[in-house]
Amino acid sequence: MISTAIRVARVGSAAELAAAALMMLGFPALMLAALVPSVPAFAAAAAVTYLADHYLHRRGSYLVNRLSKVRAGLSIRFLIRELLLILLLARLGFADDLIYYGAIACFIAFYGLQAPHGALVTLIRNRRRMPVATRNIDLAARIRIPDAPPRKLLHRSAEKMLHLDLAAVAGILVSAALESAVAGFIGIGITVGLGLLYVLALVPYVRGAKIPPNAEKVLAAVDDWLAEYRPETVLYFSGSKDSAYQVNMWLETMEQLDSRPLIILRERVILNNLAPTTVPVICVPGGVHLMNLDLTNVRVALYAANVGKNIHLLRVPTMKHVFIGHGDSDKLASVNPYSKVYDEVWTAGRAGRDRYAIADVGVRDDDIVEVGRPQLAPIQGFSGVPEGPGGAADGRCPTVLYAPTWEGWDGNPGNTSIVLAGENIVNKLVKADPPVRVLYKPHPFTGTVSKEAGVAHRRIVALVEQAATERATDPRFTADVAAQAAAKAELARIETRLAELSGKGKGNNAGDEAEATRDGLVDLARHEEVARLRAEWNTAYWRSFPGHEHRVISGAEPRLYDCFNVSDAMVSDISSVVSDFIASGKPYAVTDSAEVGVEEFKRANTAVRAATILSNSAAELGELLDAVRDPAADSLAEDRGDLKRYLLGPDEPTSIDQFNTAVADLAIKAETRNVGQDSRVAAGADADPEPEPDPEPATVLAQRPTAGGDDLTA
Repeated sequence: MISTAIRVARVGSAAELAAAALMMLGFPALMLAALVPSVPAFAAAAAVTYLADHYLHRRGSYLVNRLSKVRAGLSIRFLIRELLLILLLARLGFADDLIYYGAIACFIAFYGLQAPHGALVTLIRNRRRMPVATRNIDLAARIRIPDAPPRKLLHRSAEKMLHLDLAAVAGILVSAALESAVAGFIGIGITVGLGLLYVLALVPYVRGAKIPPNAEKVLAAVDDWLAEYRPETVLYFSGSKDSAYQVNMWLETMEQLDSRPLIILRERVILNNLAPTTVPVICVPGGVHLMNLDLTNVRVALYAANVGKNIHLLRVPTMKHVFIGHGDSDKLASVNPYSKVYDEVWTAGRAGRDRYAIADVGVRDDDIVEVGRPQLAPIQGFSGVPEGPGGAADGRCPTVLYAPTWEGWDGNPGNTSIVLAGENIVNKLVKADPPVRVLYKPHPFTGTVSKEAGVAHRRIVALVEQAATERATDPRFTADVAAQAAAKAELARIETRLAELSGKGKGNNAGDEAEATRDGLVDLARHEEVARLRAEWNTAYWRSFPGHEHRVISGAEPRLYDCFNVSDAMVSDISSVVSDFIASGKPYAVTDSAEVGVEEFKRANTAVRAATILSNSAAELGELLDAVRDPAADSLAEDRGDLKRYLLGPDEPTSIDQFNTAVADLAIKAETRNVGQDSRVAAGADADPEPEPDPEPATVLAQRPTAGGDDLTA
C-alpha cells in the first residue's frame, strides 16, 4: 500500500510521502485553527507546514515541483498561511487593534519586496551566464571573470526570502497569546528589515566589476585560445540530460587521439553531466555563436548522435564530418538515413557496413570505414572455469550476468525480456544445479514507460534478494569473512578519499557557470589519482562480498564492463550490450521475447548468431550453463570468434590504432580539399576575367542573401 502511494504521489521514499501528507493536511488544520480560533493549534499546524514544506524542497520532491503547476506553488502556500494568520487575529477580536493593521502592512510590504528580490536574482543569473562555457581552457588569462556571489545569496533564494516571514508569524502569534503587541511588532520589524537587507545585498552583483565581460569579449577570448591551441579533431554532441552517456563513452578515446582534440557541446545540461576528462571542452548553446567560432584548424568532426543541431557544424566545408554513433547493434537507429549527410560513417566491423548495404538508406559503401570499438578495450576475455562451491576459498562458482535492456517507446514485446521472460530466466539461474551466481543489472530506464516492466523488475529484484538470503545459509558455500571485512574497510577508505578529491581543485565547488568556466582546469595529478582509485574501488567492491552471492547491481557503479569482467556468461536482449559482450568471447544468450523463431531471430539480428537463443520460458538455459561449466561442451565457441571479428573487427591492430589511422587519413582528405579550393581561388583571381553584364532583376533577387545571413535551419 505504501509503495503504491509513493508511486502515485511521485515521491522518493516513505519519509517524503509522510511529509507530503503532513503538508497537505496542515493547511486545512490551519484554517480550522483560525476559525475556532486557537493560537496553540494554529502554531502547531503552522510549524508542521513549515517543516514539511522545507523537507520536501530539500529533497527536491517531484510533488512539490508539480504543485506550482496547479497554482499551489511556494509563494501561494506562504501567502495562504499569512492570510489565515490575519483571519485568526480577526476571530480572536484583534480586528480593531494596532497589531492587526501592523500584520497586514507587514505582509503587504514583505510581498512588495519579493518583486525586486526575484528581479535581482534573475538579473544576476542572466548576466553571469556565459555565451560559451568551457572546461580545461584557460580563459582567466585572457578575460576577467569575477567570483560568483556568495552561495547563500542565490542558492534556493526564493525559499530563503519567503522563510523570513517566520519572525513576523511567530511574533504575531506570541502577541495573540499574550494580548501584547510588543512581540508582534518586533517580529514584523525583523521580517521587513531582513527582507530589505536581502534585497540590498544583491544590488552590487548586477553591475560593474561583479559581472563577467559581455558576449563579444568572451567569444573573442575563446577565439584567441582556439588560435593558440589549433584543435584538429572535434567531438560534437547535442542532446538531452539523459543522453550524456553517449558522449561520455567517447571521452577516453578522445584523450588517446594522436591529433589535438576538442569537445563541442550544445547544451549546458550535457556539460553539467559530462564525465571528468582532460580534453578541452566548449559548450556553445547558441547556433550563431558556434558558427562564429574560429574552427579553421579543425580537419575532422566526429558526431556521436544524429540530431538536428548537427547542421550548425555540418555546414562547415573545411572539415570532414564523420558519424561514429554511440553503440553497435541491429536496432534501426544503427542505419539511420540521416547518416548519409556525413562524409564518412565509421563502424566497428564488417557487420556495420553490411547493415547499411541491406538497409539501402543512401550511405555509400565507399564512405564506410571500419575502425573497431576503442571503448571495448577494458573488456577482458575468458579466464577459465571457476571452481564450484567448497573448492575456492570464497566458494566462488560460475557467474551469469542478466542484463536486460528497457522496454522502449513503441511497446514492441521484442524490446526487452524483462516482462515475459525475466522471472523465468532468474528462477532457472538461481535454482541451477550445479549452482551459479546471478548478477542482475537492469537498464536504468526500466519501468519508465511500461508499468508492467516496472512491476516485473521489482519482482526480479525480490527474487534475487531472496535467493541471496537462502544461499547465505547454505552449508555448501563458505566465505572468507576476514577478507571481506578488509575489502569493506578498503572500500570505505577509497570512498573517503574520492569524496575529498571531489571537493578539491578548481572548478569543483564553482558558484556558477562563469566561475566554473574560469576555474575549470583539469588537475592532471588529481585526475590520474581518481582513475586509479576507481580501479581500486572496483576490485575492492567485488571482494567485499562472497563470490557465490547473488547480487542486484544498480546505479552507475560498478560499470557494465566491470560486470562483464567478473561474469562467465551473460543473458540479455537485442541491444549494444550484446555486441559489447561479444568482445569478451564468453558464452551468451539472447531472449527472443517476440517469439519470432530461432531462424528468423538469427536472420534479423546479426549479434545473436553465436548465441543461445532463449524462448520466454527460458527452457534453453541449460545449453548456456553447460558451455560455462565445460569448455568442451561449448559448441558455439568458434562461431563467437568469427562473429566477434565480423562485428568488432580484428584484434590487431588495436581499435585505438585503427581509430587514429582513420582520423589521420580523413584529415589528409580535408587538407587536400582545402588546398585545392585555395588553388582554384588563386587561379580565378589571376585570370582576371572580364566583368559580366548586370544581371536581370530576377537574378539579383534570387542571389540576394537574407537579412539575417544564412538560414540556420537549412
